[in-house]
Amino acid sequence: MTENTQVVVIGGGYAGVMAANRLMRRDDVTVTLINSRRTFVERIRLHQLVGGSDDAVVDYREVLGEGVRLVVDTVARIDAAGRSVTLASGGTVGYDYLIYAVGSGSADPRVPGAAEFAYPIGSLEEAERLRPVLDAAPATAAVTVVGAGPTGIETAAELAEAGRAVTLVCGAVLGPYLHPRGRRSVAKRLAKLGVTVLDGPDAKVTAVTRDAVQLSGDRELASNVTIWTAGFGVPDLAVRSGLSTDALGRLLTDETLTSVDDVRIVAAGDSAAPSDLPLRMSCQAAMPLGARAADTVLSRIAGEQPSTLNQVFAGQCISLGRRAGIFQFAHRYDAAVWFHIDGRPGARLKEFICKGIVKHLADEAGKPGSYSLHRVSGGAKRQQLVQARRNEAPATAERAA
Repeated sequence: MTENTQVVVIGGGYAGVMAANRLMRRDDVTVTLINSRRTFVERIRLHQLVGGSDDAVVDYREVLGEGVRLVVDTVARIDAAGRSVTLASGGTVGYDYLIYAVGSGSADPRVPGAAEFAYPIGSLEEAERLRPVLDAAPATAAVTVVGAGPTGIETAAELAEAGRAVTLVCGAVLGPYLHPRGRRSVAKRLAKLGVTVLDGPDAKVTAVTRDAVQLSGDRELASNVTIWTAGFGVPDLAVRSGLSTDALGRLLTDETLTSVDDVRIVAAGDSAAPSDLPLRMSCQAAMPLGARAADTVLSRIAGEQPSTLNQVFAGQCISLGRRAGIFQFAHRYDAAVWFHIDGRPGARLKEFICKGIVKHLADEAGKPGSYSLHRVSGGAKRQQLVQARRNEAPATAERAA
């Protein structure tokens, strides 16, 4: 009798859950999902948790296949040679294949005082820590949001709509991803909500204190509550396990998402760096990457050649409070175009997408393989970049020699 193939998935976010569910396409595969929490976190709703309009969690029974074994623990180390992972609790779990989907979190701010006095919201625990701080602060308290990517914009809008006095410090540009037309739309909505937007070369935070934010140019802002949304980092598990990573710590893979060190290890989501050209950290990228990682493992089990990455993007969706939002359309290679949908239609579209993400995971749990990975021409741009990177490698090696 043939034994089941054991697959361990590290990380129960968008990529990990999609991968775990999709692996259940084969009856002879046993899947173990290791995650530090008992509930699935909707990271794209953490700003709503902070603002009080959502709890940002879903029971795993709603999104995880019945056949997937959930282990609530943290992986301390991956033993690639021994094909096992060591848990923080002290136990070990063996595997035939491993999917590395540890996700991302708040980056080390590296700004004096930020770690002590600012509140990051890159994880559920961080958002839950901030919520009572805001609840205890007077309605007139000055709130400063640092970072003007999607998380910063959404948090600033959510709190301003609830009546808070919010200043959004961009560091440089409001919504760097946005097309100028989309940026103007977002700026108009933030102004309507009363958010003070500070952008340009003098809008960089140089220090944070208990009750103020220091900006370049010796400017100081009074700030009773400072929220830090500038950048994301990844766990150092791959580094600690001796696996090859990029400068940020994402696991280096080829275009099939297979580790450059070990054919038995496959990566997905924010913690993957295929061809050292990682995709934009986003739910939009994580779920297809999770599906692709599972397909790579299933292909190897079947003795087939895995398909290469052919990721395409639609754009970026940002909520601007509960009554407005924007969907910024983009080229398939993830560069914004002039067209966008904003206002109330933008808000409805964002909510539709948020609910649809959970539905996609639930559908894959109920019918593994139902999530569609489109094979379209949008990957041509990426293949050009990959080839350029390969062409650079010999020249770099020659110079090093």
